[in-house]
Amino acid sequence: MGDIEAPSSTRPRQSVLSSILPSKEFVSSRKGMLLIAEVALSFVSFVCFAASTAAAFVTVPLLEFLAALFLLFAYSTKFNERFKGFLWPLMDFMRCVTASIIFFIISIIAISKYVDGSSKAAGVFGFIATIVFALDFYLIFNELAAFLKQGGASNDEPSGQQDEFSDSDSD
Repeated sequence: MGDIEAPSSTRPRQSVLSSILPSKEFVSSRKGMLLIAEVALSFVSFVCFAASTAAAFVTVPLLEFLAALFLLFAYSTKFNERFKGFLWPLMDFMRCVTASIIFFIISIIAISKYVDGSSKAAGVFGFIATIVFALDFYLIFNELAAFLKQGGASNDEPSGQQDEFSDSDSD
């Protein structure tokens, strides 16, 4: 029973905090900056919608905030590299496409239908979020298109070889 050691209290608290926060390399990358902008704009839009008479639209910014926050955490901690079964770029692409379309729609409704200042502010932040999400899905689409143009082959497998049982019509 004397084998259990007391936890070391000399460990610095920065290591615990730095394990939660994104790394500097990721934050300074293009994807990191876009995800941080998406998190910030979704949160500000959520707060504005919550304070407005257009509170029915509060769900969309909240869900997009949580999704962007999850992907920010997943990409910055390399969580996505541990789970190869998920198609992370495709999931991120679909999130950005749906977010940009829905943010655009609710921003138009918030600005045109509601007269209070917080609804107008939520609409303006929603339009800015629409632009950021659209830029993100455009960049993801370009990366996916370049990957598919290369044939999607990894470095481990030679892509030019065909076996004798191939169903190709070019024989």
